This record gives sequence, structure tokens and C-alpha cells, in this order.
Amino acid sequence: MNSIQLASGLAVVNILLLAVLVAVWVRSYLKFRTSLVLGLLAFALVMLAENAVAIYYFFGMKMFYSGDPAVQQAVLVLRALQLVALVFLTWVTVK
Repeated sequence: MNSIQLASGLAVVNILLLAVLVAVWVRSYLKFRTSLVLGLLAFALVMLAENAVAIYYFFGMKMFYSGDPAVQQAVLVLRALQLVALVFLTWVTVK
């Protein structure tokens, strides 16, 4: 399995975590109507869109990433860092 396939898998996991966050924050916003929760919801929606676009590019523009293994590794590291951040954010939000 190459780095781009792993990065795609991490992007899918990120999307799942972001879907959980969106659900929690929509429920919270409907209950409390605060700008902080609205900001968190906007953040999650933008990150959700970014991960969806990333998956599109991973599959639709393979030639863009396939030429340089260093680029593939960088993309994988960035997706992994985002996953770690989203795991912590999801854990404290759901808790």
C-alpha cells in the first residue's frame, strides 16, 4: 500500500470524525444558539469539505502525487497530524 492510499484512508477516517463533530455541534447550536458553537460547526464543515476535496484529488489526480515519493510522504504526514487533532477534538467534544 502506498502513501497516497494510506492518506486517502486517513482522510476517510477524518471525514467520519468530522461527521460526529457536526452532529454534536448542530445539536448544541440548536439548543444554545451561541456564536462559539456556530464557529465550531463552521470549522467542522470547512474541514469536512477539505477532506472530501483531498480524496477527490488523491483519486482524480494521481499523476500529481505519483511523481515524487517525498510529496506522498508529506501528504501522509499532514493527514496523520490532522487525524490526531480530530481524535482529541472529538474525544473532548463527545465526553
